[in-house]
This record gives sequence, structure tokens and C-alpha cells, in this order.
Amino acid sequence: MTVRLFNTYSRQIEDFVPIDLHGKSVKMYTCGPTVYNHAHIGNFRAYVFEDILQRHLEAQGYAVERVMNLTDVDDKTIRGARASGRRLADFTQIYKDGFFRDLETLRIKPATHFPAATEPRYVQRMIAMIGELEAKGLPIKQRIGVFTFG
Repeated sequence: MTVRLFNTYSRQIEDFVPIDLHGKSVKMYTCGPTVYNHAHIGNFRAYVFEDILQRHLEAQGYAVERVMNLTDVDDKTIRGARASGRRLADFTQIYKDGFFRDLETLRIKPATHFPAATEPRYVQRMIAMIGELEAKGLPIKQRIGVFTFG
């Protein structure tokens, strides 16, 4: 069965064609939570979809490597940390832990990697990825030091 997905860049529904045409591996990058509060069921709608897509691809024989980012620094996390009198890392850890418990409760497969925006080992790679997108001519918007794609 062909998987058809909406491509937000082309604004078209397209057949899924893996980059690795000869192998059976797929890499997925999915947006995770901004960890300033507990996630609600509406937030988990996206994570359930990603889980279903991953399971479907695996059932089709693909080895799936999924990366889900954790946004642990933005205006909301900083405000929350200040209001609670905690260090940013301590404040966001409460909500990271809650998110992982909720994934487990809902039996959503965990991603292979969960890079957080504040992890130094990922920052240079994030900057490099943004550069790669810019080099391809994809529109990048910068606002107050936070990159959004649109």
C-alpha cells in the first residue's frame, strides 16, 4: 500500500518515496513538545500519528530511525523557570519526565533520539542543518533567536 503524505513545502499530497531507494531504512524527524507544562491530549494527537506512521513503515519492512526534538528553551520555559524560582534545566526536567511517562502510558513508541535545544552536543548540528536548508533555498525566518520554518 502506497503511503501518501502532504508535503508542506510543495503544498501537495505526494507518494512517500524513501531517500534510500535500495535499502529499507527511513529517517524521520518529528517535532516534540515545548516542555513548559504537561502535554494535553491535543498535543498527543501529533505523537500518535507519528507512532502510527512509524509502525506502518516498520510493518512494511523499513528500519525507522526517528528523531523527536525537545524544545527546552523559549519564552514560555524561561518565564516558567523564573516564576517557579528554579533553574531552567530543573524546571524543564519536570515536564520532560512527565512527557516520557505519558508516552509510556499511551504506548507510543519512543523515538530513537530526543535532542534537546539546550544540549551543547546538538547545537552545532542544528546550526549546520539550518545552513543546509538555506543553501537549498528553503525559506528560513528568524525571530528573537528562535528559528522557524515557513
